Amino acid sequence: MSDRLNNLRDVHGSPSERSRDKVCSYLRDEVQDFIKQSPFAVLSSCDGDGNCDASPRGGLPGFIKIIDDMTLFIPDIKGNRLFQSFGNFESNPKAGILFLIPGIDRTMRVNGRVSIVEKKDIESKKLEAYYKDDNTELIQGFFLHVDESYHQCSRPLQFSDLWNTETIKNNQS
Repeated sequence: MSDRLNNLRDVHGSPSERSRDKVCSYLRDEVQDFIKQSPFAVLSSCDGDGNCDASPRGGLPGFIKIIDDMTLFIPDIKGNRLFQSFGNFESNPKAGILFLIPGIDRTMRVNGRVSIVEKKDIESKKLEAYYKDDNTELIQGFFLHVDESYHQCSRPLQFSDLWNTETIKNNQS
């Protein structure tokens, strides 16, 4: 642990037992239920040099598939063709994903290692992707092999009043 981190812990304390216990090395039922209902997630990745990217992902609830309690399938849909996540995964397989459900002040986090799945392999495994747009093209996918998962406390979403569109309208310049 770094000196700065030790200093922060000296001043502010260590994580509570409750905080430590929420982190799990697999997808607990509550995490799986949340993922099944989530229409939106942010996939974070980093290349071998430490350059980071956070990519929004969306679809109908359940668009990210739970393969088992250790694996998620994340479809990669044709978009802006920058392929930032894919490029990062080629040099650094570590990723994190944050799941959101509109109107709910909790989020779920999953961190792990990615393996890339070719389109032909997705089709042979009969994995589907749920989307509203008929022009959507599945180009490949990612398996996220879980290292840890947990729920995030609701305070950031409560502080931001994220789901209150009136707050947003009233604060626009």
